[in-house]
Amino acid sequence: MPRSLKFIALSLPLLVASCGGETPPPAPPPPPAPAVAVAPPPPPPESATAPATPPPPAPPPAPTPVAKYDGFQSPESVLYDEQADRYLVSNINGKPTDADNNGFISALSPDGQVTTLKWIEGGKNKVKLDGPKGLAIAKGVLYVADITTVRMFDLKSGAPKGEVKIAGSTFLNDLAAGPDGKVYVSDSGLKVGASGFEPTGTDAVYVIEGGKAKVLAKTPDLGKPNGLLVTDKGVVVVTFGSGTAYLLDAKGMKSDETKPPKGALDGVVMVGDSLLVSSWEGSAIYRGKLGGTFDVVLADQKSPADIGYDTKRGRVLVPHFTENTVESYDLK
Repeated sequence: MPRSLKFIALSLPLLVASCGGETPPPAPPPPPAPAVAVAPPPPPPESATAPATPPPPAPPPAPTPVAKYDGFQSPESVLYDEQADRYLVSNINGKPTDADNNGFISALSPDGQVTTLKWIEGGKNKVKLDGPKGLAIAKGVLYVADITTVRMFDLKSGAPKGEVKIAGSTFLNDLAAGPDGKVYVSDSGLKVGASGFEPTGTDAVYVIEGGKAKVLAKTPDLGKPNGLLVTDKGVVVVTFGSGTAYLLDAKGMKSDETKPPKGALDGVVMVGDSLLVSSWEGSAIYRGKLGGTFDVVLADQKSPADIGYDTKRGRVLVPHFTENTVESYDLK
């Protein structure tokens, strides 16, 4: 920034000598002293005058849930049953890969009540249910992902209606149904080892039609696929391993791969034209679009597993896996 200089002219006084005897002639005046430029004070360092870079915006605080439910055993998935206006929750009740036949499905009311904790229960009423995870509804049937088998139950009575074994799978995780009645299931390609989860390389997405399953895509490049969502453009997949979201078309080709801020992604639902995605690593629910950016819409969400969405009330349904709770939040 330009500065004007101040010039100060310095003059020296005339000296008049006075001594005894004749007065000498006056001495000629000395030549004027040259002007001396006085430098202005140095400007403050650039860093002191430049505005500081603003910090990134803090994530919004977690809002107060509309309802909080407890008493579960490792709740993994929440699904809104629109026909009965209720929430269904899968409970692993043990290790996620143990064939212990003690898993169960809970039924909740939107007003905050656990209507029936064990509506469908492994080991009772001819039910086989080991480690239930993802849920989907198609044509009056409830589909449940259970380790290496997709089990089916009558949506009204909860009675068993068969099963579809997925050959070559190791960790069936989420389910999603399309309007045509096709049901998609993800295999995250995991097993429980001595140090925790270990990869098996069976990463895949299958489609069930007419009681039979076939491969839509199968490769470790799928990144341990987890949450699924059927759209008119294909199947949206969010991954627990690579922490990305992408689209699979009818031929199983991947496109629009996008990475939210944090990984270990679990559930995905559609709200309007945006996706909501749960992240264990971020302890958050993100909102965004494939090919765009994802931002925190619900913060402070510990162990958020396979989320659901109440389309009637505009509420996000969040199962907190390690907390054994389910919470609902208003989110239009």
